[in-house]
Amino acid sequence: MSSISPCLWFDDNLEEAAAFYTAIFPRSSIGHLARHGDTGPGEKGKVMAGEFTLDGTTFRGINGGPEFSFSEAISFSISCADQTEVDYYWDSLADGGEESVCGWLKDRFGVSWQIVPARLYELVSDPDPARANAATQAMLGMTRIVVAELEAAADAAA
Repeated sequence: MSSISPCLWFDDNLEEAAAFYTAIFPRSSIGHLARHGDTGPGEKGKVMAGEFTLDGTTFRGINGGPEFSFSEAISFSISCADQTEVDYYWDSLADGGEESVCGWLKDRFGVSWQIVPARLYELVSDPDPARANAATQAMLGMTRIVVAELEAAADAAA
């Protein structure tokens, strides 16, 4: 049976990244890590490639060198049940990284994440166009998404 897994190209820090991510997400683990041997092509003992699982999803990674880097063209979206989850994932992944707008951030490895509360989807899809627009406008002015501020904006438009 076939499956699809993201494969991430790291410069030379796959093992560090796998440890960072598996410490953040539940149901996570580091799988096999293939290391360079006597025949190379890299330094003997250094990680060449490997797998790790984050909340039940398997990722593959390679230490491919500096030729390629991550961009916002690919991101991972985390659907959060509430503000507590938003804050946890935001604080954890933004540590050493870079905050952006509308719930986006880059972690310390340059991987882009969207930290999205379920309530955001509900509010921007509100059947009342004024409420939906107000929630959307509020979101556009945020870095981390704050549910209470979205709700207040939507309620003020009603």
